[in-house]
Amino acid sequence: MAIARPIRMLGAACILLCLFLVFQLHQSSSEPGSKLAHGMKKDPLLDPTGEPAGNLWRADEHDYSPNSEQSARTNAALITLVRNEELDQLLSTMSDLERTWNNKFNYPYIFFNDVPFTEEFKQKTQAMTKAKCQYELVPKEHWEVPSWINMDLFLESAKMLEEQDIQYSSKVSYHQMCRWNSGLFYKHPALAGYRYYWRIEPNVKFFCDVDYDVFRYMEDGNKTYGFTINLYDAPQSIPSLWPETQRFLAANPSYLSDNNMWEWITDDVARPEHTKGANGYSTCHFWSNFEIGDLDFFRGEKYEAYFQHLDRAGGFFYERWGDAPVHSLGIGLFADAANVHWFRDIGYNHIPYLNCPNSPKCSGCKAGQFYQGADFLSKEDCRPTYFKYVGTH
Repeated sequence: MAIARPIRMLGAACILLCLFLVFQLHQSSSEPGSKLAHGMKKDPLLDPTGEPAGNLWRADEHDYSPNSEQSARTNAALITLVRNEELDQLLSTMSDLERTWNNKFNYPYIFFNDVPFTEEFKQKTQAMTKAKCQYELVPKEHWEVPSWINMDLFLESAKMLEEQDIQYSSKVSYHQMCRWNSGLFYKHPALAGYRYYWRIEPNVKFFCDVDYDVFRYMEDGNKTYGFTINLYDAPQSIPSLWPETQRFLAANPSYLSDNNMWEWITDDVARPEHTKGANGYSTCHFWSNFEIGDLDFFRGEKYEAYFQHLDRAGGFFYERWGDAPVHSLGIGLFADAANVHWFRDIGYNHIPYLNCPNSPKCSGCKAGQFYQGADFLSKEDCRPTYFKYVGTH
């Protein structure tokens, strides 16, 4: 029996629609930096991205002029540990951040260095912004290798790490930097009067106009920590970090937050080889080259005691414990997970990873692109595990 013409047309349309959908799925999955990993079906950044909910402070509604005595700015600063020779890369970062955000809010910059800044550095950075710039020296006692570190053991350990292709293993200054960023930066006298900080680094990019005061958002929402990128670490660089953390928790069980991120920290499904290599730690961490944080959390009893325990254990030198996993474990164990915020609306790039929202306020990156380079980089994305256990807030 012949099929009626309208039914034939409907069937043909359905077939064409299916083919179109298959083509679209193939096209999106083959675009550079778009390959998904660890069971994530769709990158949330492909959905339209707006500002966070709530009453947001805006520059056209409040006084954010640079020298105002009645400024709406809260006690917060932009901070960076930077070398004189990184000036050009830092100016690039400042240019992006001023264009997208700080030219509206004029929060101060505080630059830290283990050696004095040059006059050229001071002049060129101040010329980038109307905001106040402050130049600080890291105290000698905060930068020196601690007296309890055996340098012969350090050199032997560094050689073993180098054989496992762990970057910067034998570079003492890199270990010093990780230690300072982990547990000493918030003790600097220059930050004594501040509550919040936004960490920036040389040679990073900001893609999106941000039209609200992010520090006021943190303060009003009682947020402890904000991030953009969530990655796996190299387990060879931190094999004893989780065992030492467990020893600390065993001695201080009351420090564990009721609403912690234990499952994100200990997941052994997404990358079981990482969890095994790190002796029970998934190695998931917030990439701390971008972080917006509450200094009171780091100054608090729990985190400070945790850092002191880790510092005495020696892993900042005998292994290559970075500030990213140390901050992440501290936040994930001792903070309320509800007070950690994913700044999905802040477009950001630190080579080779990106946070790129689907927003008309963004330019220079492709929505949903997570990495630049070969597809193996997609494996380093720990957001699926974070979204699974913690959420997308």
